[in-house]
Amino acid sequence: MNLFAELKKQECARSLYWKEKDYFLPQRVKWRAQMVRHLFHLFPGESILEIGAGCGTWTQEISALHQNTNPVCAATFDQEFHDEIRQKNLPENVELVLLDDFPGKLGECKFDFIVGWQLLTDENCGAFLIEAKKLLKPGGQILLFEANPWNPVYCIRRSLAKFIPFLRRKHEGNSINRVDLFTLISEVGFVKINILPYDFLYPPIPRSLLWPMQNLSLIFENFPYLRNFAGALYIWAQNPAPEGWQRKITSLVRHEKFKGKVSVIIPCMNEEANIPVLVNGLQTCYGEYLHEVLVVDDNSSDNTAAVTLALGKQDARIKLIKRTMPNGVGRALRDGLSAVQGDYVLLMDCDFQHILPEINGLFDSVAEGADVAIGSRFSRNSVLLNYAFTKILSNRGFHILANLLIGKHFRDATNNLKLMTREVADRIHLEADDFAANAETGLQPILLGYKVEEVPISWINRSVDMGFSSFNLTKTGPNYIFVLFRLLFRKWLGREIVRSSD
Repeated sequence: MNLFAELKKQECARSLYWKEKDYFLPQRVKWRAQMVRHLFHLFPGESILEIGAGCGTWTQEISALHQNTNPVCAATFDQEFHDEIRQKNLPENVELVLLDDFPGKLGECKFDFIVGWQLLTDENCGAFLIEAKKLLKPGGQILLFEANPWNPVYCIRRSLAKFIPFLRRKHEGNSINRVDLFTLISEVGFVKINILPYDFLYPPIPRSLLWPMQNLSLIFENFPYLRNFAGALYIWAQNPAPEGWQRKITSLVRHEKFKGKVSVIIPCMNEEANIPVLVNGLQTCYGEYLHEVLVVDDNSSDNTAAVTLALGKQDARIKLIKRTMPNGVGRALRDGLSAVQGDYVLLMDCDFQHILPEINGLFDSVAEGADVAIGSRFSRNSVLLNYAFTKILSNRGFHILANLLIGKHFRDATNNLKLMTREVADRIHLEADDFAANAETGLQPILLGYKVEEVPISWINRSVDMGFSSFNLTKTGPNYIFVLFRLLFRKWLGREIVRSSD
């Protein structure tokens, strides 16, 4: 069977499964559209090709999530699907293409990103990846969702189907082994390959377990060994780019109220390689918002200070705050907060340079009335990649305890990605000297009654070229608990949680 016939068979099989079996589909397409958003970090104008778009359900979610600003090409292999999509009220940025071969009429096109859902089998995998790579621009990325061949439900059903004919699924191919798949993708020429288990919410899990399972999935997906039994794999890889290639980034400004009014505080130690990249990204994406960028150098032993001073000579908004001993993230944040002049304050770390497009969600939230917007790594729509499981358990345990004691629901008050009004920033009083200060910047506004909203973001562990974080769970973890109970005791005793605003 040729490649086109194999892909058409897979598109039909998936669409049939959606219609007849997958009662979690409305949630699933939303989550996987969020995966597209969080892994690609799209800028306006970047193009997406969806291969095997079927009836266009996922196409619509992907486009809507990016405010219909990115060109989306929805390629189908079946006339019936093509006709069904045409009857939908699709936005102008979505182009429909009916293929009679692959890549067929797409052969002369180039895309920034390619997505697909349950397309690969042992029979078509190599040929498909070769052709898909030709459709990507240099530096372009591909994201595929495939059935996990190690999933126990899948394995049992496949085994029983050999003896019980009605268990066989029409048009279903054999899923390729994860190890073989990694090797094959590498041989085709992709780089930065990630093949990870994903999604523990699938039939025959009953509908009644939707709420607990969607909350537990994030833990299961990162649980050693157990995660191998997820329902799916996501495959994320990049087409190699020439040496010196840099992705083109553009302005993301869309709110008048922030223009010239945002102070950014970046605590850092030994971040000389990351500061220029992050500052350039902030200038390009949010330059019109910036009142100042305060780089708080926490006694670096490298050239962080010198690099920041050089950037300040090019742009007077880039300012260095050079700390003296002793060190500590909390001390750095205190020094930064005491120096801000803008009407809004954005707290962030140096390793957030890759998620700048997602920060727009924080600006949207504050523009709509929130006093504080927190970038949440732990919502169901967030993406965690290479996050230590011990840190996940500690974080989840801390937030369960905090939710119970405070009586409010929040998922990630401890992430140092927060946008707040100046009023809130002026009232925050940090007492922790280490990373536990990140809990204070999240918990204090909640306890003070401010409107705090969480925005899903991705969290991807630092690559080797970015250096390593100095966070130590064993040393710092207990201090988060101390922060929580110190604030709660003050509240229970009727004392002021923080200093009054001037």
